[in-house]
Amino acid sequence: MLNDSVHKPRFIETLPKMGYRFIGQAWEVAGLAVLRTPRRPRVLVLPFANLTSDPAKEYFSDAMTEEIIGALAALAADRMAVLARTTAMHYKGTQKDAASIGSELSIDYIVEGSVRLEQDGFAVNLQLVQVSDQSHLWATRYEAKAEDVFRIHREAAQAIAARIGMSADNGGEGSRRMPRQPTENLAAYNVYLQGRAEFNRMNSEGILRGKQCFEEAIERDPQFALAHEALADLYWYAGFFGFAPPKKMFTTGIFEAIRAVTLDFTLGEAHSLLGMYRKQVDYDWSEVAAHVRRALELNPTSPVVRLRSAAFVFLPAGRMEEAAAEMEYVLEVDPLWVFARGWLSCMYWLGRQYGRGLEQARLMIEINPAYYMGYFHLAVTSLNGDLHTGVENMRRATELSGNSPLMLGWLSQALARSGDTTEARAILEGLTRMVRQTYVPPTGFAWIHLALGDIDEGFRWLDRAVDGHDPFIVPFKTYPFLDPIRSDPRYHAILKRIHLEP
Repeated sequence: MLNDSVHKPRFIETLPKMGYRFIGQAWEVAGLAVLRTPRRPRVLVLPFANLTSDPAKEYFSDAMTEEIIGALAALAADRMAVLARTTAMHYKGTQKDAASIGSELSIDYIVEGSVRLEQDGFAVNLQLVQVSDQSHLWATRYEAKAEDVFRIHREAAQAIAARIGMSADNGGEGSRRMPRQPTENLAAYNVYLQGRAEFNRMNSEGILRGKQCFEEAIERDPQFALAHEALADLYWYAGFFGFAPPKKMFTTGIFEAIRAVTLDFTLGEAHSLLGMYRKQVDYDWSEVAAHVRRALELNPTSPVVRLRSAAFVFLPAGRMEEAAAEMEYVLEVDPLWVFARGWLSCMYWLGRQYGRGLEQARLMIEINPAYYMGYFHLAVTSLNGDLHTGVENMRRATELSGNSPLMLGWLSQALARSGDTTEARAILEGLTRMVRQTYVPPTGFAWIHLALGDIDEGFRWLDRAVDGHDPFIVPFKTYPFLDPIRSDPRYHAILKRIHLEP
């Protein structure tokens, strides 16, 4: 425990309706530097307006927003906190003024912009607003040919940073991390952007269309490292959330991740992605740590890299306080990223800090009431004290997920734990039939059988989960509901199989 003071915090500062911000200093754990910095100027790049007459070109203005966020973050990462894409996109189409947004997110500067695609190029309008007095510090317009898009990303970021007093010539580690031009093939880049827009929908249709786009981008330019990374990320997501069998997705996706880092060894997020795959494909934790360490060296302030450090280095080993501290850092620069807030709720749940876990789950629902994982995290944490509330929240999560096999498994477990074995067994029978047509996570069957007291059958399904690379086996060391079986020799055999026990 940190033993921090509420009134004079040394480590955690409370932000109303947002959660917490870590305000401590730097330390190093097992060779992985956990970066903590003093208060830095905070900058938000609002989603650029699409002034092109065709709404289908929205992906280009969104991509321009994302690319300038990335370039700006790289320029002075050690001295300036640029809020990440997910939080920025939360304000797409907002009618809120700079003062309101600045107050919500503790922002010092806001970048506003618009993009218009023209016949053979594009135009970008930008302005920089100081939140404290809503004064316009700078405005400009760029008109460029299509082939100059990467130059505009860099020039716009450099101009914004200079107006804030954070130009590259002021030094700092971040100023040496500007992204490379990803490809010379503009057609490949264009279809890659469309793939990112599809993938960001995070549903089965978006995954399929995103995959098609990334594959077309790679066909147009086989050396396009970011397209390989995006395809690897897509395979990971599809396997993790059960859109397809994880074993197939992970053994396919790892080659795309390897290809990405081979083509461009400077891609920090691709290195961390490769570490995620090494976790799941062969449970090689030393390799996971090595890849994440390399990712942190290349991109130490990336919220994606930090999340993967927390979830795939610290969490499996049961180092929950360190995992939670990493997630607090992530949410400092991406406070409205509900996926990340879900991971923080998970860290608190697995670390037996149930009150904090519930608080983060409620914040998830406040940010996005339609996202089923908010109710999932509320449910799994509630089940440790209020079984009825836990079941009702899991029922809501299952409904919002479209009755996905993943959520049905967790719902059946919750029902069995609450004493409703009749409905639990009815769902179990349905999942048994369902497995003939679609993928059902083996851990779902394991959790149900264990909750029903069918311990032998539960362990048989746990062995299948390891064989099938079910990602929900990885936190095996920390699940609270497994406490009753920790003395069973078969529990330790599972830990040995996933290399979490000698």
